[in-house]
Formats: sequence, structure tokens, C-alpha cells
Amino acid sequence: MKILLSLITLMILWASPAVANRHVDVELVIAVDVSGSMSYEEHETQRRGFLEAFDDERLLKAIFSGVRGRIAVTYIEWAGNGLQQVLVPWHVISDRSSAEEFRKMLASKPRSPIRGTSISSALEFAAQLFDGNDIESFRQVIDVSGDGPNKRGPDILPVREAVLRKGIIINGLPIMLSPAMYRGADGYGLDQYFRDCVIGGPSSFVYPVLKKNELTEAIRRKLILELSARPVRIVRASEIRATSSAPVDCEMARYDDPDW
Repeated sequence: MKILLSLITLMILWASPAVANRHVDVELVIAVDVSGSMSYEEHETQRRGFLEAFDDERLLKAIFSGVRGRIAVTYIEWAGNGLQQVLVPWHVISDRSSAEEFRKMLASKPRSPIRGTSISSALEFAAQLFDGNDIESFRQVIDVSGDGPNKRGPDILPVREAVLRKGIIINGLPIMLSPAMYRGADGYGLDQYFRDCVIGGPSSFVYPVLKKNELTEAIRRKLILELSARPVRIVRASEIRATSSAPVDCEMARYDDPDW
């Protein structure tokens, strides 16, 4: 009898909305670069891009069309080694009202006044956010933006491999508004750096941004791709320009100055 009662209790808990709402299609960490090389205007454009994306019918349709019809998302800002900040903790989006709650929480937060560029530290921090968050999903994804290569903190490749071993997918949004990001001294651009050194996992992709007025639309499209079940792989900018055949040096800029 005690066993039967325990099973009934578990079934009731499993069926309860509180428990069911913690079961989502995707757990998404949005990791946004706010290093000193990002101008105030660029930061505002990037923040506005995410705010508008979660108010877009096409993105909401992608979320609600999943098997469970909901996602869990958290939003962090990052810069130098060990400098990361959670702006919006894990939040389940299951309808327009919960999407609006996420937007309001994000809109109320000021920009984090931090400097430096450590993609590796950002990935380590983001990966830890999945641990113990009491959420179950089909996929765990880190969406990392950046306007430069890894300059400080741990080497990027070992960190990336450690994250991938956990089954976490890493997608990249290289922000290439500066002509210097199109093609570095070694013959490749930031998009190729992200492709070879940052992203990984099933259907991972890079979505480069070449112009400021493309940033908002790129954020929306990238989120739709991440939250849909369709396999994709985009390395748009690298495919439309001549590229170097030399392998990317993933630690090429670790000690370059200035470290923004």
C-alpha cells in the first residue's frame, strides 16, 4: 500500500503544472559580449535586438511549435577573465505573457561596466548555469556573441572541448562591424575564428554580423534557428569572401594589447 501511495504521489507531482513547466524543449544561455571594444551604441543595439526578438511573432511561433512548446532562457553579460554577470536568471517562456516578463526583466537591467575579452571564461561560466537549475530539456545551447577573439583567461580549445563533452551546443554571433574583423593579419576573419575555435556540437553554426543595421535582424534569425529542431550550419561571411587555407590560430590574440 505504501508503495502504491508513493507511486500515486509521484504521478501527481509529475502531472502538476509546476513540474511540467520545468520540462522544456531547449535550455538557452544568451552570453553577450560587453567588453570595452563594444561602443555604447553597439551595446544598445545588441540589447534592443534581443528585446525585439522575444516580441517577434516568428520567434514566438518557433518556441511554441516545439514538442513541449516552451523554452528556458537566461541572459548573461561577459567581458574579461572571471568577469560575468547574470542579468536575467533562468526563465521559462511558454506563452506571450512569459515572453513579456523576460523582456521586462532584461529591459530593466543596466549595462554591466566590465572590460576585457575572455570567451573561454564566458563559456565556462555559461556551462555551469545548466547544473542544478532543476530544468529538463532535449537540448542545451550557449549562444555567445563577441567582437574579438579570446584574449585572456584559459585557452579556448580545452574549454570548448570540456563544454562539448557535457553535450552542450555552442553557437556563435561574431560581431564584425570593424573592418579589422573581416580579415586579420593571419589571413582570416573573426567569423572563421568563431567557426574553428568557439562553436561546436550537433548543428552548431556561426551567424556573422557585418553591419550595425543587420544586428537586430541577425539576432532574431539566429534565435529562431537555435530554437527550431531543423539542422542548420551557417558560416555566411566566410562563404562569401575569399578565405585563408591556413588553420586558425585559436590563441593568436591572447596577449595582444589593448585588452578591451
